[in-house]
Amino acid sequence: MSSLRHEFRQFIQSDRRPCVMAKAAEKFDRITICDYGRMGSEHATRSLYRDLKKYVAGNENDPLQFESFVSAFTETSLGTEEEFEEALWEQLQALHDVDGCAWDPGVSNDPQCPKFSFSVAGAAFYIVGLHPQSGRVSRQFKYPAIAFNYHHQFEQLKNNGTFGDIKERIRQNDREKNGSINTMLEDFGESSEARQYSGRRVNGEWTCPLQIDQ
Repeated sequence: MSSLRHEFRQFIQSDRRPCVMAKAAEKFDRITICDYGRMGSEHATRSLYRDLKKYVAGNENDPLQFESFVSAFTETSLGTEEEFEEALWEQLQALHDVDGCAWDPGVSNDPQCPKFSFSVAGAAFYIVGLHPQSGRVSRQFKYPAIAFNYHHQFEQLKNNGTFGDIKERIRQNDREKNGSINTMLEDFGESSEARQYSGRRVNGEWTCPLQIDQ
């Protein structure tokens, strides 16, 4: 096992991490993690896009199994939550700019829409930003990282009636381990999930910087 894989496994298994879905994915070895060096660089963007295309093409599309693709950037140092948020959106913008695939038709490409989800390689993903300076302990990974989680997994949980129970378990774990719930994690599908991606607490005036050709 690589050093990066070992570090991420320890991160997920920690008692301070409330997400039961991530723990399940780790338990069944369904988390892919790769290092892309310098966040936002051309090399990182093209390598990450290539790997995401392979990931999507090889996916069994099994909504009953939670999985995640994590891109770590071990050559990147960011000092504040604001710097990470800016770098995250620059990386997502760069991925979109090289993406030759159509936006996943199951979600909106309007970042202000409650049905928005980031799409790359033809698949919609719910994005989770991780970095050492995060205000939430549950997102404080050693390196800046972006987790790509299939959007259809959350939709399936809603459709089969289990999403509410899982959401409450995560929030209860967060209260017990970290003292409070993450106020940015609103109910899925009730506002644009773009507000949640970086993990930074933002106000109602915040707008997503992602530029999508309509």
